[in-house]
Amino acid sequence: MSRRLEPQPWMTDPGVVAVFDALEAAGGAGCVRFVGGCLRNALSGHPVADVDLATSLRPEAVMAALEAAGLRALPTGLEHGTVTALSGGRTFEITTLRRDVATDGRRAVVAFTEDWAEDAARRDFRLNALYADREGRLYDPTGCGVADAEAGRIVFVGDPAGRIREDYLRILRFFRFFAWYGRGQPDAAALDACAALKDGMARLSAERVSSELLKLLAAPDPAPAARLMARTGVLAQVLPEAGPLDLFEGMVAVTADPLLRLSSLLPPDPQAAARIAGALRLSNAQRDRLAAMVGGAVRVALDMDPPAARAALYRLGRQAFEDRVHRAWAAAPLQAAAAAALLELAASWPIPRLPVGGREVAAAGLPPGPATGRVLRALEDWWVANDFPQTGLDARLAELVAEDR
Repeated sequence: MSRRLEPQPWMTDPGVVAVFDALEAAGGAGCVRFVGGCLRNALSGHPVADVDLATSLRPEAVMAALEAAGLRALPTGLEHGTVTALSGGRTFEITTLRRDVATDGRRAVVAFTEDWAEDAARRDFRLNALYADREGRLYDPTGCGVADAEAGRIVFVGDPAGRIREDYLRILRFFRFFAWYGRGQPDAAALDACAALKDGMARLSAERVSSELLKLLAAPDPAPAARLMARTGVLAQVLPEAGPLDLFEGMVAVTADPLLRLSSLLPPDPQAAARIAGALRLSNAQRDRLAAMVGGAVRVALDMDPPAARAALYRLGRQAFEDRVHRAWAAAPLQAAAAAALLELAASWPIPRLPVGGREVAAAGLPPGPATGRVLRALEDWWVANDFPQTGLDARLAELVAEDR
């Protein structure tokens, strides 16, 4: 008797039901099943965010069936058999069963099939090669996927080396899935294959690598996976600049932010961080934030007094100040109270603006020109150094104008 998944709210969601009804009206009962992540997460006790479906219908038939049922269909990847349905205010990715015809380590040419076992055979890990019908009956073509999901085993479908050579990103995916779902000792054959084939990751696009890396770093505790990556040489392949993992492990303990965790793997050099961010094709905002995290002229320390902290917060801005506090906290985990106080300051103190500008400088008797900028910078330095006083600015401005003359 086949195993049945315990009832799940997402299985009876009206949007899901409408998609099942539409496809089964075109292809008959059993032509569509839940697949992959939603089943893995349900079996392993993790929240289910996305609900994906697999079908024996060809992509064009999927599009037609959805549209005939009044549902919107988006051709998000027809060459790979993927259609996205909009139903009940949600999106559902529907992929036609397929098998690989050719692979080059980065992408695959696929052919469509009606064989569920063929579709399972091309998937990466056994716990992802799971299917279930609308009543929750589970189909486990590898015979091990259900057990792996429940036990926290990340095991490749078939030969690990063969799976990796089809797409070298699967090396990073192995460590990412281990970080999120793995329990106990990692699969030895998988580790050996990852170590032996890590050089093939050089073929991958930076965007795919960085996306996978940030997902890995967002896991509740990615430290064990990172240690395995370091041991197998995979971490050096992805981040040649990565040093010892002490700061990283401290950062994992103080924040779940994947970009902060990434920063703790980089050298404390803003230019190097910006260069690495560029190599990973991170966004400009991510690049600039990383560079501001790792160092600079403005010092942030957990033992700084409130005036010094306010000065640093003013100079850096809220985000960079908070990031620097987290880095200092990761390096000194026992100083949690001091870090918490600085983070509370960052959250509660309204960063002021210098209440003097060019108009006030001109009114003080200095004609417009380069001297205006010099005076304003000097006035701002005085204001910050004196902890942002509300009085005395006019007098200090007059002194600076007189000095500049």
